[in-house]
Amino acid sequence: MDLVFKALADPTRRRLLDRLHEHNGQTLGELCERIDMARQSVTQHLAVLEAANLVSTVRRGREKLHYLNPVPLHEIQERWIDKFERPRLRALGAVKRRAEEAMTDKPTFVYVIYIESTPEKVWDALTDADLTAAYWGHSNVSDWKPGSRWEHVRTDGSGTADVVGRVVESERPTRLVTTWVAPDEEGREDKYSQVTFDIQRHAEIVRLTVTHEDLPDEGARADVASGWPAVLSNLKSLLETGSTLPQQPWLVPSR
Repeated sequence: MDLVFKALADPTRRRLLDRLHEHNGQTLGELCERIDMARQSVTQHLAVLEAANLVSTVRRGREKLHYLNPVPLHEIQERWIDKFERPRLRALGAVKRRAEEAMTDKPTFVYVIYIESTPEKVWDALTDADLTAAYWGHSNVSDWKPGSRWEHVRTDGSGTADVVGRVVESERPTRLVTTWVAPDEEGREDKYSQVTFDIQRHAEIVRLTVTHEDLPDEGARADVASGWPAVLSNLKSLLETGSTLPQQPWLVPSR
């Protein structure tokens, strides 16, 4: 544990871990591309991370690939974080996010819809590739574990993903948080937005709250403000009637 805390104390090493979290399995050369530091210095930092078991390496031919090992971080969470109350920490995190939004002036869109269903069915509708294809026109593909990549894949057979990102939180069936970015901007932290799905049961209905934050500008906010109600209305129809709306709601003219 002492080696882990020592490794995490340096901002460059934390940045290397962030790079591996975004894209695991990188060579030394790839990691050096985004670190303004001599190759030898980066090698030394990686050695400290390896000694702390935060990074593991695998040989592939003449290359050595570096992988993030989340186990020590999980142990820190179990020992130093889980003992505290999660709701209180989450509330503090929400206050922090709102304060940061006020400082950065990045727009946020919030939408609430009520569905006659169960939290489990709503969760599956958000994460099952076949169900999302039915009402969204895209398949949401992932194993939905925290840290995993997810893709918003077209259903035309091309395999093209129009949105990609990472799973930030995954607590079935009540809360899902993912980052969103265009595939050609993946890895550029300033281009990511974040979507939170909060699922709350009330008797025989579910309140689904979608919060889309860190949007780049008001134009992007206007786009999601028209897109989310259409998608979620189609989801509601599918869960309550067994079929989607007779026409694609996002094609309805705004005027």
